[in-house]
Amino acid sequence: MLDRHPPADSVWLTEDSCDIDAFAAHVGQTTDPADYPFAAEIVNNIPVYDGDALRTAFAGDDTALPVMAEINRAFLSGPGIIAVRRGYADLALVDAVTEALSAIIAEEEAGNAGKGDHFATAGANSRVWNAHEKLCVANPELFVRYNANELIRRISEAWLGTGYQITTQVNVVRPGGKAQTAHRDYHMGFQSVADLKTYPAQQHALSASLTLQGAVAHSDMPLESGPTKLLPYSQSYLPGYLAVLMQPFRDHFEKHHVQMPLAKGDLLFFNPATFHAAGDNKTADVQRFANLMQIGSAYGRSIEIVDRVRISKAVYASLSKLAADGALDPRQVDNVIAATAEGYPFPANLDIDSPLSGMAPPSQQDVMRQALAEGWSEDRFAAEIDTQQGRKRSH
Repeated sequence: MLDRHPPADSVWLTEDSCDIDAFAAHVGQTTDPADYPFAAEIVNNIPVYDGDALRTAFAGDDTALPVMAEINRAFLSGPGIIAVRRGYADLALVDAVTEALSAIIAEEEAGNAGKGDHFATAGANSRVWNAHEKLCVANPELFVRYNANELIRRISEAWLGTGYQITTQVNVVRPGGKAQTAHRDYHMGFQSVADLKTYPAQQHALSASLTLQGAVAHSDMPLESGPTKLLPYSQSYLPGYLAVLMQPFRDHFEKHHVQMPLAKGDLLFFNPATFHAAGDNKTADVQRFANLMQIGSAYGRSIEIVDRVRISKAVYASLSKLAADGALDPRQVDNVIAATAEGYPFPANLDIDSPLSGMAPPSQQDVMRQALAEGWSEDRFAAEIDTQQGRKRSH
């Protein structure tokens, strides 16, 4: 029978809710390969998938949905983490994006922007915030090719469903770069203990469902270069946003974490509530280069402001040309739309933007799909996007 009056300490989490012995038992689980039949192998309790096999499975919903269900289970109640070997098969594309992002790093560092890191000493790395928009504006065609990746879309939708938003942040850890402290991530991972205590327990559980963490390896990442330290199963420890700020739990993390060496083109995804931290780069010559992904649910808001009107306009001509030339198939075109334009039509002023059919007005993605289908000119598309954006006001 449902408890109609749950005790207060099951609703309001405090430091007293955090039991290190219970936590140790919780994260001491072992991943059974039988639970992940689509994975190529289990490494350090983490399911590892083969990119080529996923590309085949993800070609249609009938074969994709069972794999996506398995990935969802991994994020929710399993180890919280998956890796994909050869997530990008075209390493020349990865290198080209690395070159473009490196140019942005050089430009910003020349301007003395002084980017910091949330969980590491400033200056220990090179960081580009809002790399998603900056890459798109700097090189729209490269952005299109990079974001046409079916694996990223399917894995994102496995956890978040449709209408997600991508933001990316470049992180380059130089030789000698120091490790981060153990943390959880956006949303609640960025809040103080005092703030965390103001949210009831179900909001702690909800936060982890609003985003997905990902990373594209733009360089080989051997263990000595300090790939992300991860603690499997820690994402499903309910008071973990408080626990990760407490020294006994950080000590347990440092003793029991695992690291996944990655090759260029590999992908790593994990539930944002997973205890994690970038590792020490102990090499003399490896620039550990990752494009980090913070992918947000349509029901929440992403970590960064991305001007989706701007990047939709910037990408349209290149996307239209590559689609018309057959360089991208229709699904890849739609992957780029998903990575670029706003997929959620609300909030809207329904007096001036009322839905004529269905339950909602068209989203920015709907406008882009219509434009491509009907062969709109770049000027017409830009005008329609501006008109739509102009309706997003309260009067």
